[in-house]
Amino acid sequence: MAGEPGPPGDALGELELQAVIGFNGHIPSGLICHPDREHFIYPLGCTIIIQGLNNNTQAFLHGHTNNVSCVAVSQSGCYVASGQVTFMGFKADIILWDYKKRELLARLSLHKGKVEKLAFSPNDLYLVSLGGQDDGSVVVWSIAKREAICGSPASARSAGNATVLAFSSCRDESFVSAGNGTIRVWELDLPNRKIRPTECQTGQLKRVVTCIMMAEDDSYFYVGTSSGDLLKLNMKSKLMSDYGPVKEKFSLGVTALLLLKTGELVVSTGGGVVALCKGSNYKPIKKIQVQGGITSLTGRGQGHQFFVGTEESQIYRLNYNEFKEELIATCHNEAIHDIIFPSETSDLFATCSKSDIRVWHTPENKELLRITIPNMTCHAIDFMRDGRSIISAWNDGKIRAFTPETGRLLYVIDHAHSMGVTAIATTSDCKRIISGGGEGQVRVWEIGQHTRKLEGVLKEHISTISCIKIKKNNRECVTASTDGTCIVWDLVRFMRNQMILANTLFQSVCYHPEEHQIITSGTDRKIGYWEVFDGSAIRNLEGSLTGSINGMDITSDGTYFVTGGDDHLVKVWDYNEGEVTHVGTGHSGSITRIKICPGNKYIVSVSADGAILRWKYPHSP
Repeated sequence: MAGEPGPPGDALGELELQAVIGFNGHIPSGLICHPDREHFIYPLGCTIIIQGLNNNTQAFLHGHTNNVSCVAVSQSGCYVASGQVTFMGFKADIILWDYKKRELLARLSLHKGKVEKLAFSPNDLYLVSLGGQDDGSVVVWSIAKREAICGSPASARSAGNATVLAFSSCRDESFVSAGNGTIRVWELDLPNRKIRPTECQTGQLKRVVTCIMMAEDDSYFYVGTSSGDLLKLNMKSKLMSDYGPVKEKFSLGVTALLLLKTGELVVSTGGGVVALCKGSNYKPIKKIQVQGGITSLTGRGQGHQFFVGTEESQIYRLNYNEFKEELIATCHNEAIHDIIFPSETSDLFATCSKSDIRVWHTPENKELLRITIPNMTCHAIDFMRDGRSIISAWNDGKIRAFTPETGRLLYVIDHAHSMGVTAIATTSDCKRIISGGGEGQVRVWEIGQHTRKLEGVLKEHISTISCIKIKKNNRECVTASTDGTCIVWDLVRFMRNQMILANTLFQSVCYHPEEHQIITSGTDRKIGYWEVFDGSAIRNLEGSLTGSINGMDITSDGTYFVTGGDDHLVKVWDYNEGEVTHVGTGHSGSITRIKICPGNKYIVSVSADGAILRWKYPHSP
């Protein structure tokens, strides 16, 4: 019998998003400190997050249909604007938001493919936007009328693409655009609805501009280049007055600039250096090193404090006086492959991604521990029931066990699988590990005090094992594989009990708590209920309209289960009715795994863009 897709849309509940751990560090100047000095704004996928600096409050601006590519905040702090990428040939929206009400004011769409950069005029009259390389135009919008005033190609045909913008600090009619071999000062002629550019002359220097910083009185502006030097240009004469450092240029290019009231410059580089320079010879007076190339540099207030965002999705706070870095936020910058809660507690959870495992404190969204193994990928993790070790599956064919408090390596099982370990599970008596590999074998390991012994090899699957679940009595387990089968194994005799066949790549499997049924999900978008005893199909539900269902978890009493997949939606289902009760929107990448915490307080979902989202569990007593 086929399950109905669920009640009509208006009857579905909205899942409440409680917290997001994630920051897209690859967007140039994506992290912005708001003029109210209490919040910072940053993008994650197609969401914009407004986070409190001193408290952990978060607000979310949802509205983009694809990844956010740039963010800007007006000088008064009333408006936020954000642009997105879209598919080739389609129009990419700019959204204008009301900051105080946290709501969408207008959608402005003219650019094709991508919005590269946005800037507000000093008195909130205009917004100027720059299209990506397939669009190549610059457009001035009226904020009051919410419509385009005029547009023009951003750079001359002989020059390269423009990639950065900055508005004048005092005048609403003047702005600067720059990029590959082009620096232009534009004047807005409002009565005739035209913008007129003037090329800035830099003599013999050929540079790719990566950032612009305008002086407070508009007399000059600085540009940073990918060659690692700074040029100072006069706003009136449009000529370069000086440049530097001549000898020791900044490694991997200047990525962001900040001009302080003292006339000093804060320069950040692609090599992860933040340097404080005097305005005359551009020699660094102080410098510090952070992890990852820096993409954002934003000042708070008068510049006594500033924040740095890096490509490794870390956010640092720096004080002007001490010039020491303090790490205030971290998150994954690669796809997350697995998430697991320890038994009996919801205050901690662990996630794994390319080259690292991280342990998080749930109430504060803080990273407690990071275990890094460079150039390896961790596919799956599990906590031992006694909480003494985290067992992890790696693509180099090894199973590694770490202590959850310190991250010390306890032991390694070498050559556990020939094509990488892809799935792992532990028994509740902490005596066995069951692992699955890329070649399709399931192996049972006996874990002693100091010994690790291969107890049995189960060879039936012919493709990657994607998920393993063990029965409470540890005498049986079920494995899901991308070869289109799920197999129920007897762990005493090491034999196959039952096999389930379907025309799908199975991604996840769950035992119903009463253990007489299992539910499966995979790339055919169906959720299957199966009888454990004879492997017969009980029912098939249409799980999603688009894309695979990758993650699934069931509550401890078996009344509800949750799913997530390539449609970016978290769905809560009633197990008996087979209907969706709640839907959560917020992810912008494919959801890879999803878990309900012990005690049914939260649902935590992780996705391919490195985000961790925590939702309030809707059916809590």
